[in-house]
Amino acid sequence: MPQTPHIEKHFTAGEMVRDIVIGMSDGLTVPFALAAGLTGAIASSHIILTAGFAEIAAGSIAMGLGGYLAARSDAENYAAERKREEEEIVTLPEVEAQEVRDIFKSYGLTQTESASVVEALRQRPQDWVDFMMRFELGLEKPEPGRALKSALTIALSYVVGGIIPLSAYLVFADAHRALNVSCAVTLLALMVFGAIKGRFTGAPMVRSGLQTALIGGLAAAAAFAIARMIS
Repeated sequence: MPQTPHIEKHFTAGEMVRDIVIGMSDGLTVPFALAAGLTGAIASSHIILTAGFAEIAAGSIAMGLGGYLAARSDAENYAAERKREEEEIVTLPEVEAQEVRDIFKSYGLTQTESASVVEALRQRPQDWVDFMMRFELGLEKPEPGRALKSALTIALSYVVGGIIPLSAYLVFADAHRALNVSCAVTLLALMVFGAIKGRFTGAPMVRSGLQTALIGGLAAAAAFAIARMIS
């Protein structure tokens, strides 16, 4: 009787989703908090929009640059560690071989069972280095162009997220009315975004949505209250 082939489905876009989460969560929260805070002291939607879009521009650049530098650091660290491993399998082959045995031992294999694999790796230096990078150091080879892609993804996600809370101020001239609409729209966006984030990260969608909305709402409420006290 023919069997249905088993097809494994794994989510492989973790780094991109991480960048979108970083950009969108900050983009939704920071301009929202800024607009809410300014509404506590200013009644002009025009001034709030000017400040809000200025913050989006500055924030997206800063966040994108941060993502770029972080990805570049990961790539540089990987290159440095790989060079060190390449040198060690030449200058300290027995030490490196024992490290391979120790890795297999942690998975329950005996010295005898791991001996053939160790010997095979000795004959293939590049595979040996790949093995040590992944299983000893826990480092994956960075994707080429990752730094620029990360920067653009974070920056664009920040811009998209930041426009949502400011959209109400584009429609309503009265800042306080715009704030009420912005609160509803942004909290809904935070809930939807949080639920989608939970879907991709494996967290319960409802809990993730409520948690994201709560954090964004608290940030805006704190900024609004501080601005009111100052004014």
